[in-house]
Amino acid sequence: MTQRVELATVMDRLALDELITDYATAVDDGDWQAYRGLFTPDGRADYRSAGGIEGDAEKVAAWLEESMRLFAMRQHLIVNRRVRFGLLEQDTGDTAHVRADYVNPMRLADSEGAPAVPDFVCGGRYAFALLRTHDGWRLREVLVQEKWRRLPDPQPAPVIN
Repeated sequence: MTQRVELATVMDRLALDELITDYATAVDDGDWQAYRGLFTPDGRADYRSAGGIEGDAEKVAAWLEESMRLFAMRQHLIVNRRVRFGLLEQDTGDTAHVRADYVNPMRLADSEGAPAVPDFVCGGRYAFALLRTHDGWRLREVLVQEKWRRLPDPQPAPVIN
């Protein structure tokens, strides 16, 4: 591999990392316009394993906007990113697949929308399919594979002084 190719690969990896971080930030901040902008025109997302829906980015963004109102605080921690570049029309590096683990603590909102306790936490793995476009890397597909969740405990543990 030449230094030029190695540098291009490093730059692509950094761009993919930024895109996935932008994805997490858009969901956590409730920036649904930014969320939509991360996808290709035919981009899709599948949240069914976490009790959600599957569909195009517009439909899923609308569903997320409604369902995330339950949570006053969200924080996606996306780690252990495994990047694999693919081929599109014989051009190396125009597609990529990223598998990444996540932990997602969220705080339920009270009736006025303020944070309340207890927390809801889930974790699993994302499978991202990405495409290099004229506007940079974009998401073609997001697949959520929820592996576990911890629901609020209806009986909080007593405080010991």
